Amino acid sequence: MNAISKLSAALSVSASVLSGCYVVPAVGPDGHPVYHHYPIPPHQPAYPAAGIAPAMAFPVVLNARLYPDNDIATQTGVITGTVANMMTGKGRFQLQYGAEILTGEATRVSNDERKGIASAFGSSGSFMSCEYQMNNPRQGAGSCAFSNGARYKLHVGG
Repeated sequence: MNAISKLSAALSVSASVLSGCYVVPAVGPDGHPVYHHYPIPPHQPAYPAAGIAPAMAFPVVLNARLYPDNDIATQTGVITGTVANMMTGKGRFQLQYGAEILTGEATRVSNDERKGIASAFGSSGSFMSCEYQMNNPRQGAGSCAFSNGARYKLHVGG
């Protein structure tokens, strides 16, 4: 086969393969194409009113870092953990404090959609409580106190 025959065969194959790919719009009774409009959902605030969850809100897992704020906390150093923001005014978190894993929940305070409190407990009896304020659903800051007297500055997210 010469080069012209190869080119002709390639073009024929390409044309036959592509000939089956058509997008045909819907046609109305008057013969004109019908275009469907998909409405944009209404804007939903990042922090909905208490007790009302935004449609299609999915949990977001964020990193939490606790930095020592007194001498007792300096003995342990920086603590890291995770927070799952359920996007409903609730969150779940977990962190390791020494040899113990503390788990708990966070809840927004009513009448203020950005402020919240958090509590956690460990199997050996250690506990902590925090107060925080979220800048947005993915970032916030606060302070935490542990049952042994340690105090930390809390940073959540970004």
